[in-house]
Amino acid sequence: MYALRSSTRVASQFRAASFPKLVRTYAEGTSYEYIKVSTPKPGVGFIELNRPKALNALCTPLILELNSALRAFQSDKSVGAIVLTGSDRAFAAGADIKEMKDLTFSAAYGSDFIESWSDLVTFLKKPLITAINGYALGGGCELAMMGDILYCSETAVFGQPEIKLGVIPGAGGSQRMTKAIGKARAMEAILTGDNIKAKQAGEWGLVAKVFDTPQECVDGALKTAEKIAGYSQIAVKACKEVVNKSQDLGIREGVEFERRVFHGLFGSKDQKIGMGAFAAKQKPEWSNE
Repeated sequence: MYALRSSTRVASQFRAASFPKLVRTYAEGTSYEYIKVSTPKPGVGFIELNRPKALNALCTPLILELNSALRAFQSDKSVGAIVLTGSDRAFAAGADIKEMKDLTFSAAYGSDFIESWSDLVTFLKKPLITAINGYALGGGCELAMMGDILYCSETAVFGQPEIKLGVIPGAGGSQRMTKAIGKARAMEAILTGDNIKAKQAGEWGLVAKVFDTPQECVDGALKTAEKIAGYSQIAVKACKEVVNKSQDLGIREGVEFERRVFHGLFGSKDQKIGMGAFAAKQKPEWSNE
């Protein structure tokens, strides 16, 4: 949860974003101030953080809008996967320090400050791909790590620099980073506040792929989301559930859980459709049931 101050020197290192031309505006009639929402490919929801003057610094109103858009995509049966990105300059350069600098313990604790920032990991059952370009620091890094699949370009810079403000990560940074890159590397990053560049992020397993350019990163995320959206939504949901459960269970309990979910899918129509199509050497036409 750390905000990076913009400067002329930093801004000069980046070019304006050139995201794919959007097919249509999603949820016409819904007005957002801090995000842009669309469906650029069949079955794919696309959300772009949109606070350019603040380098997409996160604030509670932005998070509430993000959660609202994600819930809309969650309930939309035509959407099978979601991509979340920022701009070329910054995915999200941190949290808006102005919102929190004067908080007291009783105000923060009493109001469960930033609890809503982690809501998406509990209600979102569809796959979320985060496409990271530029800065993803503090809260921005935490939001990026809430994705099920992380892609980035060579411009990406990750970090949890809260130590520089006299606090700690507050939206899951210490937990998710440790699971992603291991205790020693996470401890070093969090205790020093040092940044993690894209190459390191790829080598350490923080991200799944590193692309050459921001445009390739976003295009790659949309391509993967479209591919996922082309599968049975029942099977995709089950895949996400069992992989996430592996983070909470030991190997024996995890395998037993996986097996139960595997058995349960034999009660779905899509299992019959998928296996029947494979045996007949045909393309399956999923019912999502």
